[in-house]
Amino acid sequence: MAVHALRDTLPRSAAGLVDDYERHLRLERGLSPHTVRAYVGDVVSLLAFLHGEEPQPDVPALHGLDIGALRSWLADQRSTGAGRTTLARRAAAARTFTAWARRQGALHQDPGAKLVAPRVHRTLPSVLRPDEAERVLTAAGSGAAEQEPVALRDHAVLELLYATGVRVSELCGLDIDDVDFGRRLIRVLGKGGKERMVPFGAPADRALRTWLDHGRPAVSSAVAKPHPSALFLGVRGGRLDPRTVRRVVHEALEAVPAAADMGPHGLRHTAATHLLEGGADLRSVQELLGHATLATTQLYTHVTVERLKAIHDQAHPRSR
Repeated sequence: MAVHALRDTLPRSAAGLVDDYERHLRLERGLSPHTVRAYVGDVVSLLAFLHGEEPQPDVPALHGLDIGALRSWLADQRSTGAGRTTLARRAAAARTFTAWARRQGALHQDPGAKLVAPRVHRTLPSVLRPDEAERVLTAAGSGAAEQEPVALRDHAVLELLYATGVRVSELCGLDIDDVDFGRRLIRVLGKGGKERMVPFGAPADRALRTWLDHGRPAVSSAVAKPHPSALFLGVRGGRLDPRTVRRVVHEALEAVPAAADMGPHGLRHTAATHLLEGGADLRSVQELLGHATLATTQLYTHVTVERLKAIHDQAHPRSR
């Protein structure tokens, strides 16, 4: 059953609590609409499981919500085919909700604090080799040589994604005023509304300047109401859509047969890996990527270790 339909079956007290929680996530924590939908959907699923198929209207919203109920809910999710990653996310959503409910006085104690999520098997992200990244960007630059506006935009998008490692949502949210060409910095609004400054190099600088000098004015003049401040525009003049960026990345990688197929997040992985391989310290990469914890950034160290092992196997006379 869809989340909206499931939400309508909740008792009034539970539905009201979900409404309050949604406002908390959106306004107080400043989470993205996608994250809010995911968290709220998991909470609706939990409360629907808690109240059963025929909920009683006079039952308190969180009646019976204890560690046993949380474990039973996750077990039910597992029986319907949910994988480890999904279960881990839903367990995290449940813990966030019960902690909030405890602070609001809706629970006397927090059962989510005792909930242990299933361990997720983290896979190493696919990344481009430096020479592959160079060929992808060179191909995009060659395509932009004709000065066609969309090709200029796509080249600037690819250069900036690789130069900065920003998320696709962060890139699409950039305004012209967020670019400081004098210091080669962009101001990025990341998860939770956190702002950070990220540097970019000379190739991205040139691609951005060409887009702003020639590409963006051409797109703006071709539509009735172009977005007044967005750095990157779609063909209809609105702010560039993340789906378009994903298509641009996939098509750019297709132009280099040896390159692995990946989306914008793959370029983010690639940028982080190349920074670490070039000698950047982990804390600096964490700041550049906007990771809340160092543990997330440490995933990239495993990639570089695998690269080092491969080089050792190929080059060292006593590697075997």
